[in-house]
Parts: sequence; structure tokens; C-alpha cells
Amino acid sequence: MNTHGISGPSSWREGPVLGIETSCDETAASVLARDGSVLSNEVSSQHAVHARFGGVVPELASRAHVEIIERVTAAAMDDAGLTWKELAGIAVTQGPGLAGALIVGVNYAKALAYTLDIPLVGVSHLEGHIASAWLEDPVFPLPCVVLVVSGGHTHLYLKDRDGSCRLLGRTRDDAAGEAFDKGAQMLGLGFPGGPALDRLARTGAPRTIRFPKSSIKKGSLEFSFSGLKTALLYKLHAMHEDTLTAQRADLAAGYQEAIVTVLVEKAFDAVRQTGAGALAVVGGVSANSRLRTLLQDRARAEAVPLSLPPLRFCTDNAAMIAAAGLQALRNGRRMASDAEPLPAMEPVLSV
Repeated sequence: MNTHGISGPSSWREGPVLGIETSCDETAASVLARDGSVLSNEVSSQHAVHARFGGVVPELASRAHVEIIERVTAAAMDDAGLTWKELAGIAVTQGPGLAGALIVGVNYAKALAYTLDIPLVGVSHLEGHIASAWLEDPVFPLPCVVLVVSGGHTHLYLKDRDGSCRLLGRTRDDAAGEAFDKGAQMLGLGFPGGPALDRLARTGAPRTIRFPKSSIKKGSLEFSFSGLKTALLYKLHAMHEDTLTAQRADLAAGYQEAIVTVLVEKAFDAVRQTGAGALAVVGGVSANSRLRTLLQDRARAEAVPLSLPPLRFCTDNAAMIAAAGLQALRNGRRMASDAEPLPAMEPVLSV
């Protein structure tokens, strides 16, 4: 992976870091102080752009990033109360994500770093999500298990005291966020699907209509959600339209319960199997209200320290990118001047 090399000076002077995130359909910029505290966190969502299509249209996402990235970044700098010359470095999402969307962010960050003559580092979107667990709790204990659960990822890691991460398990097919979005689409709930399904499920009974849970062998830390989607499809096909209308909330609640209970079980299984003393759950799906309730109840019952970032740091944002970038810059990583966006980037798990 071409992240090493120099963009701007090779030396690193401690100071504020600007984070830029354009991996999908949010244009985001954030400034972190040298101690990691968040000075600003601007996010511009494209939900209105993509809603009528029922999902993200890559070309439209790229165009929207081009139109707004300068304004979002300038707003983040204004909110932080800093001048451009006070920045010590820039971090940008290099991947994974939509190719065109990543190109916008990476090229803009390169131009800024060159103009300001400061170091630039490219980080993985997953690195950012993992770093979000420590944004508001910088002394959260290590080692810990980290569950990254989002639209494109369902991964379990063990994060050690030295900051390194080891993969424990991942989904074999769909990510949990994909299961939420596709379930919401089948239930006619619109876009974005995850939050809409969460809202409807709050009005339903999770045990009225039961759904199968992953049947991967006992003790496995891997996930599978493709069968769950098929089960929902079969239930919908078997229902009369009037019954479906009457039971839509119960369907949503039961479907959601099948996803979140597996996430909770696997996460705490990982804590037990590794002997880690704590659990962090990050990513867009960690904003789900039922998942948060179950995690908090289980953590209290088992006396396991739990990090659940506030909602503004769960979904895609640039504060998490700046946090991962701050540590990467301290570790000597730099983005080469000829580095390219990596839509299928593997996570660099050194932070």
C-alpha cells in the first residue's frame, strides 16, 4: 500500500490536525488539537441527493463532494478558531470507499498539504472508526475488543496495549449495516434504511415475529446475515397485504432483534475468549438504539467497561479520521505525493 513517502515536510511538529472524510455520501472535515480534543466537526450529508434513488449513486456523490468540500473545510477551520498556518498536519480517508468520492477528498487534501507545506497522511476508514472509541474517553483501557459495525463492515478486532490490532472475525457475506438497509428497503421504509428501521422497530414487539440467527458453529467469531434477509423476504411473500400493514412494526422489531442480539453475543464472546478487559463498539450501526441498550445492559451485568461513542462520532465523520491521522503522523507515516485513493483498501491497524 502506497502510504509512505513525503507530502510536505518529513518532520512532525505537534499541533492541530485537520481530518477530511469523503469515502461515501458525507462530506466531512474536523480539527483536533494536539491533545486529541475535538475543536470542530463539520458534516454535510447527501441524503437529500440520493433519497429518490433508494441508495447512494456514486457519480452524484462525487459531484456533491466537489461542490461542497471547500465550504465544509473552511467551516471546520472557522469553528476551531484557527488559521491555516496553525495546522501541523492533515489526515484524509484514502479508502475503502467509492472511488470517485475518495478522489475528491484525497486530491483536495494533497493540494492543501502542498500549499501549507505540512505533512499529509492517508488513513483507512476502519482505522478512523476504531479511533472514534477514544475521542471522548482517551483513557479507555487496553487491551480491548473492538467491534466495527457499519454499512460495509462487521469486524471484530483485539486492540493491544501497543495500539496494534488483530482480526478476530468478520462477516462472511453482508455487513450488519447492509442487512439493515436491505431489510428496510423490503419493508418500504426508504433511505437511509438503518435509521428508518430503528424508528419503526421501537413501536413493535421484537418477539412477536421471530427470525433465525446466524448458525455458524459455536464459538466462532464470524458473522453471516444473508440468510436473515432471505427469511424476511419469505415472510413478506407469505403475508397478505393487510396483515403486512398491521404487523410492519413487529416485523421490523423482530428483524432488528435478530441482527443486534448476534452482534452483542459475538462481541462478548470475543471479550471472554481473548481475556480482554473491555469492549468498544464503533461504526454507523453502533448508533442503533436497540443495540446500544442491549450492549449497555450486558456490560453492566458482566462488569465490562464499554465504549460507545456519542452518535455524532458513530456515523461517518472527520473527527475519527483526524484522530487516526494524529497517531499515524506521530508514528512517522506519510502519504506519498503520487499515492492514489484505494477503494478496496485493507485496514492499516497500527493505531
